[in-house]
Amino acid sequence: MALVALAQAAGISPSMPNPDGSRSDVNGDFRSQGYANLLGGLFQALPSGGSMSRTGVAVSAGARTRWAGVISGVSLALVVLLCGSLAERIPMPVIGGLILVVGGELIWGKRHDIRLVLRTSRMSSAAMVLTFLATTQLPLQRAIVLGAVLSLLLYCAQAARQAKVLALDRDDDGAWRTADPPERLPPGEVTVLDYAGVSFFAELPRIEAQLPDPSGARDAVLVLVVRTVPDVPSSAVIKLLDRYARTLSDAGGRLVLAGAQPPLVRALEASGLSERLGEGGVVPARPELFGALHTAVAEGHAWIAARRHAGTGPGTAPDSEPT
Repeated sequence: MALVALAQAAGISPSMPNPDGSRSDVNGDFRSQGYANLLGGLFQALPSGGSMSRTGVAVSAGARTRWAGVISGVSLALVVLLCGSLAERIPMPVIGGLILVVGGELIWGKRHDIRLVLRTSRMSSAAMVLTFLATTQLPLQRAIVLGAVLSLLLYCAQAARQAKVLALDRDDDGAWRTADPPERLPPGEVTVLDYAGVSFFAELPRIEAQLPDPSGARDAVLVLVVRTVPDVPSSAVIKLLDRYARTLSDAGGRLVLAGAQPPLVRALEASGLSERLGEGGVVPARPELFGALHTAVAEGHAWIAARRHAGTGPGTAPDSEPT
């Protein structure tokens, strides 16, 4: 019942915008319903919520302000108290016809949005059609749950499809340009990749397949920009980064995470991944554009230079003395 009430309230605001053109406060609507039900529960009142049909009737009758709801409630209370026996005689087909008229007006008012959805995406169109059929054939609460599940699945599918890894190459002018990620990490070089995703577990196989092969990447540094990773990433993302960092470390390379937000930095520290990446392995985000990226790249070059100076770089014999 609470889900039905909240879903109707969330659907009323976009369908019936404020007369003054201001944006509706959905959070305020939810809070108002919560307060009303908390106080009403003390007096054994029925649960209250938004009503698309009542709002449509009020708007079609010329309502312009919130006082229309107050007057409507007071009038309804007076009708129930004073004219209850007469209200029982209103034929149900009249009420059903009124609901059909209101529903038709709402659909007709959204015809441009419906046409836009049909032209934009097949998945969105299928979800819209299924939700519409469910609302006409199933009980309202089941239809709302079905619509919410379809929307969630659609969002997850879109997020998983759009997740990708892009290589960032710096030209002679100092500008960063996007390119396809390399199949293998070149040894003795710094490679920069930008991760674009929301860290859903469904997208991780796609991301892992796009990461370069770390085998043979001796003294290679991979700088992975993680500025889009959520503040609270999934454990699967932490495991993926940890697994790739270990594989790269076994091959003689290093992983550096750049652009991590403070909550992400705390999550990496709590999981122990920050310690395993070593000092400078996690570069926090900075206010200046590309600040964290430049710091991470400089850290990578310094690490490679230190390795070569220690005599462990490419082409150096394992038993040779450092110069």
